[in-house]
Amino acid sequence: MKGDRLAPLDPPAALRRGVGSPALFAIVQGFLAASLYFGLGLVVENALALTWIVFVGAMLFYALLVLSYVEGASLHQERGGVTVLARYAFNELWSFVAGWAILLDYLILIALTAYTTTDYAAVFWGELTHGVPQYVLSAGIIVGVAVLNLRGVGSRRYERTAIIVIADLALQLLIVVLGLALLFDPDVLVHPIAYGGAPSVDGTLFAFTLAIAAFSGLDASSGLAGEVAISRRGLRRLISVRVPSAVIPYIGLALVASSVLPRTDGRWVEAPVLGLVSAFDEAWLREPLRYAVAVSAFALLVVACNAAMLGLSRLGYSLALNRQIPSSIGRLHPTYNTPVVVIGLGTVLALALVIPADLELLAAIYAFGATLAFVLVHLSVIRLRFREPDRDRPYKMPFNVRLGRGELPLTATIGAVAAAVAFASVLVFHDAARIVGPGWMAVGLALYVGYRTAEGKPILKRVTVPAAALTRKEVEAEFGSILVPILGTPLDDDIMQTAGRLAGEENDDLGEGGAVIEALWIFEVPMALPIDARVPEAELRRARQALARARAVGEEYEGVEVATATVRARRAGEAIVREAKRRGVEAIVLAAEEPTRLRGGLHMGGKQGLHDTYVGETTRYVVVKAPCRVILTAPPADPAADPTRPASDAGLDGETPVGHPVAPMN
Repeated sequence: MKGDRLAPLDPPAALRRGVGSPALFAIVQGFLAASLYFGLGLVVENALALTWIVFVGAMLFYALLVLSYVEGASLHQERGGVTVLARYAFNELWSFVAGWAILLDYLILIALTAYTTTDYAAVFWGELTHGVPQYVLSAGIIVGVAVLNLRGVGSRRYERTAIIVIADLALQLLIVVLGLALLFDPDVLVHPIAYGGAPSVDGTLFAFTLAIAAFSGLDASSGLAGEVAISRRGLRRLISVRVPSAVIPYIGLALVASSVLPRTDGRWVEAPVLGLVSAFDEAWLREPLRYAVAVSAFALLVVACNAAMLGLSRLGYSLALNRQIPSSIGRLHPTYNTPVVVIGLGTVLALALVIPADLELLAAIYAFGATLAFVLVHLSVIRLRFREPDRDRPYKMPFNVRLGRGELPLTATIGAVAAAVAFASVLVFHDAARIVGPGWMAVGLALYVGYRTAEGKPILKRVTVPAAALTRKEVEAEFGSILVPILGTPLDDDIMQTAGRLAGEENDDLGEGGAVIEALWIFEVPMALPIDARVPEAELRRARQALARARAVGEEYEGVEVATATVRARRAGEAIVREAKRRGVEAIVLAAEEPTRLRGGLHMGGKQGLHDTYVGETTRYVVVKAPCRVILTAPPADPAADPTRPASDAGLDGETPVGHPVAPMN
């Protein structure tokens, strides 16, 4: 990636053996650890001494969620997490709903983690807990991670941050051991209500929802599917590491917090782990731990903020690539190939979300998006069991019941019910989530439906944009008008991308009306038939579909208008040259295919002849006779390459594919 020019150092082999994929481990464990730093206090405030019970229930849910995510991500290895699962399980509309909910989560998480750093940094300077200093530090972190992601953050960099995450995990385990030995009161297990008071039902449900919302890091890690290579054995190792590494600190800190924090009158709500270590009576132990927690929490929260910005940029790019949001929002930076518009908008919104300085408000909205996404994850995995029963599954969760042609996963079923209850509790018991959450979804659905309708695209079906259309590349030549013969093959996308990049965007700035691409379909009529012979209906339908696709691809380039037309001719080459002269185009972009791939008169009952030239008679004729410049595009060198494949691997951690080699000819 251009934004990460220095070759990253490989993580130690022992780390890979221990955690499977360090990048996936760093993202998931980073989010979980960060949630303890900003969410543990809110859970205690609502569940009181029942906090440890809430966390036990949350960890059971986490185990179910891990199983669903791993099976789903291994089944369809594309970037996007729950959006991909919902797409294949249901349709494009539900895919957008899932993606828009997770997008909200990433925005909130960026604001939450940046805001919470100030409460831990206040150990070094007390003024950071309020006012201008607090906002300046939060805003500086948000802008900093935005710049870092703009320049490019690859999965390899997250392998290195796994060291930070493991160091924080070690500190949390130390706090658990010391806390259980010196602070834990067994009465919290036997008489929790008498010990800390009786929490309300709505408070307990809200606490459970906040506890499970932290697991949205699973979606960020599953969004690396297809990019991070991991074997079937590695998937099982990942599960065996993910669950224990979350259970031990999660439950351990919850037990200590249940004994300490309910008696602090809400003093440590925004910095709960600091509250735990501040409860030690021994000054020699308390003070070093306070500074260690402050440093570790700050570093971990910045890592989580960065991971959330990465998730936001990847998800926004994926939504634009699948035409779920306007492709202009998914534009990639011309140098770094990162979604500059998505990152910019996310930064502005996150900066605005920090202004109220209300931790509970942010956490409630965060829980809305997370629980909605979790419901869709479980339901998607269940649906795919019946929709794709015979598909190879690198990982398949246990405990299944045969129903008809598929199997019902009991773990996903239980998880779906639990997530639905949590989602309903957020809507019922929290005003902010009830207003902001549905409002966000309503705006998103209006944007999605309006955009698809305006573009004439189906609402429920997948429509992709070539990845190159999201990148503005400088080209050596610009043309105001280009003729592109359409073949009705997957190569058409490549031809239109080449033409789109060559079209002169500057013309529109000069008031000349923009560049025009003439997409031309040629019906070759054999000599045995009259030139006005009836065209078979199947061929007409094929032509309309190919021209519509060509228009969609070409008009993704700014300042480009695509005009479509069909003509009849005895020979394709003669028709191309004639139309180029008649239309006065400045260039012809043509696919240089082998002779056996030519679309001859056989479509209308004629016979396809044999040719003795490599490029074929049509290409040779156009190159020799054309009145303008001819640009030939070669077919993919790799037989497995498919220009119409959604370019999910492009634009974030490597160069965006911009088509196959172009050979200009006069």
